[in-house]
Amino acid sequence: MRHVDLCSGIGGFALGFEWAGLSKPVLFCDIEPWSRKIINKHWPDVPIAEDVKELANDPERTVPDCDILTAGYPCQPFSQAGRRKGEEDPRHIFPHIMQIVASKRPSWCVFENVYGHVSMGLDTALTSMEAEGYATRPFIIPAISVGAPHRRDRIFIVGRLADDTEHDVAHSNDERLQGSVGQRAAGTQGQSGGHVTQRSSDVAYADGERGCGGDTQRQDAEDVGQSPRDSWNITGGVETWGVEPDVGRVANGIPKRVDRIRGLGNAIVPQIAKQIGLAIKESIGHE
Repeated sequence: MRHVDLCSGIGGFALGFEWAGLSKPVLFCDIEPWSRKIINKHWPDVPIAEDVKELANDPERTVPDCDILTAGYPCQPFSQAGRRKGEEDPRHIFPHIMQIVASKRPSWCVFENVYGHVSMGLDTALTSMEAEGYATRPFIIPAISVGAPHRRDRIFIVGRLADDTEHDVAHSNDERLQGSVGQRAAGTQGQSGGHVTQRSSDVAYADGERGCGGDTQRQDAEDVGQSPRDSWNITGGVETWGVEPDVGRVANGIPKRVDRIRGLGNAIVPQIAKQIGLAIKESIGHE
């Protein structure tokens, strides 16, 4: 499958989908120069755009045809760690992403944002996708659900094009897809996935060792303070690492330290993208 990755960050979606054997990237786009350097290092043959708004001005010319489109669009308009200006925030670019979606009509869309998006802006995003013919399913999936030593609750929106004929997703089993995403994300730690509905008032929570619950008052910035883990692993054996070193953010002498921290802070967890990719493959395989 051909993958267009907008608001790419350091390539978490592309890496996870490649691990899953789902797709290959055909276009990246990110406004941060350092992120573009990282992407170019790992995918030197894939073009990289700089501005989603510029792509949206003429997507027929600037964006290649694709089967799946992803975006970890800016979180500042919705984050409880910020001012939460929502659609009034100049960094709110979801409408521009939807212009590209409306033009290119990918079979699948997968979007990511912070936990605070559930209580601000999620319903609008889902309505916009449904207006373009996409059936949507939102999930809350924390990094700890794939064994990472930090919580990092994030919302992932999976959308499929209802009138797609190439992959025949019009007849795909929604229950199978929603169960597969939840079970794959939470199942890496032996947990179950829960259920999904269309609206932010009832979003699926894929829990790892801890339950996500429904505490919308928790700030997105509070992704610290969990007890350390001795090791990290994931079903399928993609990668393993030891517990994160206890140096916090005061390490000295690290090249491009600020850029690295910003890049990691904005990144999605590619191991979660892998599980979503596997769930999409499973859904397509059952058509």
